[in-house]
Amino acid sequence: MTQTPGIAVTGASGRMGQMLIREITASDKMHLAAAVERPGHDWVGRDVGEAMGGAALGVTVTDDAAEAFGKVQAVIDFTAPQATIAFAAEAAKAGIVHVIGTTGMTDAEIAELAPAAEQGAIIVRAGNMSLGVNLLTQLTRQVAAALDVDYDIEIIEAHHNQKVDAPSGTALMLGEAAAEGRGVKLADVSDRGRDGITGARQQGDIGFTAIRGGDIVGEHDVMFAAAGERIILRHVASDRALFARGALKAALWGQGQAPGEYDMLDVLGLKT
Repeated sequence: MTQTPGIAVTGASGRMGQMLIREITASDKMHLAAAVERPGHDWVGRDVGEAMGGAALGVTVTDDAAEAFGKVQAVIDFTAPQATIAFAAEAAKAGIVHVIGTTGMTDAEIAELAPAAEQGAIIVRAGNMSLGVNLLTQLTRQVAAALDVDYDIEIIEAHHNQKVDAPSGTALMLGEAAAEGRGVKLADVSDRGRDGITGARQQGDIGFTAIRGGDIVGEHDVMFAAAGERIILRHVASDRALFARGALKAALWGQGQAPGEYDMLDVLGLKT
């Protein structure tokens, strides 16, 4: 086990944190070396396996990210924007891979990650870690480039009722891909809210609709609608573990990479 990369998981008590821990402990390509929670959390000081309701894993939950990152080769982070920015700075000091699955980050917050990448962190950030979604992103870019503005673009996403951000990070990733295909900036054409008398749809806009309910893992449709026809690209996730497995793949891929900012298209060899 000591010959495999050591992985730290931040937000260890969260839904994704626990999923990541299960996937890491089941893998023979890496091992769980640290689990991080916020100061004051009742998991701090406990064995993470026991805190999850299972057998001891020999890893004590800590609130000291700097200490945790100093003994690992990668950290996987599905937390909150400001926490992620702070973790990136610590990852830079440790010179390790920082896999970021945190969603809801603004452009300004994403820009705050750049110094960490310049100072030693290998940052792999994506709104979605799955192979299927990243293929969908590529397809969205290609279809948007092939069709003119007579085709309205709408992105419809659905998630469980506990998700706190909207549109989802994946929806925004798809929106960025569509905008790139069109040769425009998403910020200039994004339409995220319709209520009341809104007037007719503006040609060239990229619309977003967010659905929240039940235990939906993640569903994303990209619709290209014109007079007489609609083209719909769709991805449905039925198992949250696919996001964890993608994050683990990114953590392994990052070993030996030069400091900088990467995404899942780099990891999957899909970058054009």
